[in-house]
Amino acid sequence: MIRKGTSLLPLHYGSAPRWLFERMVKLSREIILAISGDFGAEDLLERLSDPYWFQAFGCALGFDWHSSGLTTTVCGAIKEALRDIGGDLGLYAAGGKGATSRKTPDEIENIIERRAVCLDAQKFIYASRMSAKVDNTALQDGYQLYHHSFLFSKSGAWAVIQQGMNPKTRWARRYHWLGSHVRDFVNEPEKAICCDCKNEVFNMVAKESENARRDTARLSGEKPDILINEIEKVSQLKLPREHELFFGNLRKASLRKILLSTYEKKPDTFERLLGIQGVGPKTIRSLALLSELIYDSKVSREDPVKYSFAHGGKDGHPYPIERSHYDSSIAILKKALNEAKLGRSDKKNAFKRLATHNF
Repeated sequence: MIRKGTSLLPLHYGSAPRWLFERMVKLSREIILAISGDFGAEDLLERLSDPYWFQAFGCALGFDWHSSGLTTTVCGAIKEALRDIGGDLGLYAAGGKGATSRKTPDEIENIIERRAVCLDAQKFIYASRMSAKVDNTALQDGYQLYHHSFLFSKSGAWAVIQQGMNPKTRWARRYHWLGSHVRDFVNEPEKAICCDCKNEVFNMVAKESENARRDTARLSGEKPDILINEIEKVSQLKLPREHELFFGNLRKASLRKILLSTYEKKPDTFERLLGIQGVGPKTIRSLALLSELIYDSKVSREDPVKYSFAHGGKDGHPYPIERSHYDSSIAILKKALNEAKLGRSDKKNAFKRLATHNF
């Protein structure tokens, strides 16, 4: 599995004005038609899974470049656009913000049934649920997911765009997934994660956490009372900050119920443990802490954020501009604008701005 990247954005409240959103739907529809027509639906999914391209796409649609609302609004515009043209393109969208995100499995099944597409709905539903579980439970970085969009094509390609919220810092973090290179949902799923700062995290999907994943799955098959007793002992110890686990924050009855479920199912891999209903961040942290203390299986605390830029900088920082990449971006945008049904004055002004670039 490849997660293509992450963006960090300040939380903005409110919604896009109706007049703007309606135009965003129209323009996104034309851009989707242009790119899908020339490069294919799968290429569009790959572009949307790139956090920089997605951000630029949102800016092209006229949304605030640094707003968390860009994610939900752009995904909403894409979903609305695909209601009209998705069948012709073989490209579909499910999910959304808040309660709508929880309807993603049903929407996937309904789309496949309604469109009579020969696809395995359960495969997509699993990918949708597991990508959310990874970013919310296996990678604990302080952001609670509240938005989840799942896009897929009739060829079987898919992408996920989801966003989490940190109410204390008032920042949001966006996660991008691409399903074209499925390898492992729980081992180094990130390809490029970008944001302005790094946090203290609990990263069970890092390569360095491989032993912890194995031993956490092993412990989950033990009798609940044994595990509860061990966790109570640990809660009385004075541990370093990175090992902190306050038992008072855990509901003993709830934890025992979940551990009884894992004991009965006896998952043989961390991915299967993660997929068990009810297994959340606190369960994973408890089991991982025990695996560290018993088996010395270290869990990575490094935030998988990598600083990167779309085209580099004119002054050579962080690296010189790659003209071929920049030309490609401009060419794609030119073609999209050329295909878009814009008014003559808007079209003329758009090309005038593009024409000011010298290569």
